[in-house]
Amino acid sequence: MSDERNESNDTREKVRAGYAAIAETGVWREERPQAEGCCCGGGGCCGGSTLSVEQLAEQLGYEADDLRALPDGANLGLSCGNPTAIAALRPGETVLDLGSGGGFDCFVAGPKVGPTGRVIGVDMTAEMVSRARRNLETYRTRTGLDNVEFRLGEIEHLPLGDRTVDVVISNCVLNLSPDKSQVWREIARVLRPGGRVAVSDLALLRPLPQAVEQMVEALIGCVAGAVLVSETERHLREAGFVDLDLVPKPEYVQAMTSWEDPLYRRIVEALPAGTRPSDFITSLDIAARKP
Repeated sequence: MSDERNESNDTREKVRAGYAAIAETGVWREERPQAEGCCCGGGGCCGGSTLSVEQLAEQLGYEADDLRALPDGANLGLSCGNPTAIAALRPGETVLDLGSGGGFDCFVAGPKVGPTGRVIGVDMTAEMVSRARRNLETYRTRTGLDNVEFRLGEIEHLPLGDRTVDVVISNCVLNLSPDKSQVWREIARVLRPGGRVAVSDLALLRPLPQAVEQMVEALIGCVAGAVLVSETERHLREAGFVDLDLVPKPEYVQAMTSWEDPLYRRIVEALPAGTRPSDFITSLDIAARKP
C-alpha cells in the first residue's frame, strides 16, 4: 500500500511541476528539460501542434464569440473537447470545473449561467490558480459579470461542500489523476440530486505499450494516465451515476497526429509497427447524471 501511495504522490508531483511550468510561460516549450515534464509548444491537449490555441478551440467546437470574450492567456491550448457544449448550461446554475487551469472553460461558462449562476474552478497547481485569478478583472470588465472564482485544491479532495453544485465539467484533466475512482466519488458527493456531469477526456481503446506508458511527457500530455473506456464506465457506475453516455471522438487524436503534434510524433515512434495513436487513444465525451 505504501508503494502505491508513493507512486501516486510521485505522479501527482510530476503533473503539478509540468503544469506549473505551463502556467508560468503560457505554453509548452520544446526545449524545456524532460525532468520538468516537457512536452511541446503550441496548442492541443497538454501538447503542441501546428495550430494556434485559438484554431484548436474552434476545431473543438467553441463559438467564435465565446473565444473573443476570453481574457488574454486564459486559453492555454490544453483542451481535447468542449464540455461546456456537452453540459448545455442554463442560467442560474452552479458549475464546477475540475482542473480549471488558466480559467478557459470557466470564462466560457460564466456568461452561459449568467448573473444568478456561479462558476467555480478548482486546480491543484498554485501557479495556474494565480494565472486564472489575474484574468478575473478582464472577465468582469468584458462581461459585466462577477460570477467566477478559482480555488486551490486536488480533484480527489474537492474544497466544496456536499450537494452544492448543479453541473461538473472538466476538459482533459481526469486522466491525470492517479486515483480516478476517488475523483468520481468526489464528483458524486458535490453534485446535487439530479445534477449532471459533462467531461471531455482522453481514454484508451486498448492498453498502451509500456514504452509509451513510461514517457514522462506522455503522462503530462494526458496520454499515459488515461484508462480504458470500459474502466471509466465502471468508475461512473460504482460512484452511483445513471444515464451514462460515453461517446468516443477519434477525430481529435487523428487530427493531433496529422497536425505534427510533437508529443504524438514521439508516441508514433514508440508504437508497434503498423499501428497509429488512434488505434489506442481517443477523445471521449462523458455525460451522466446523479440520481
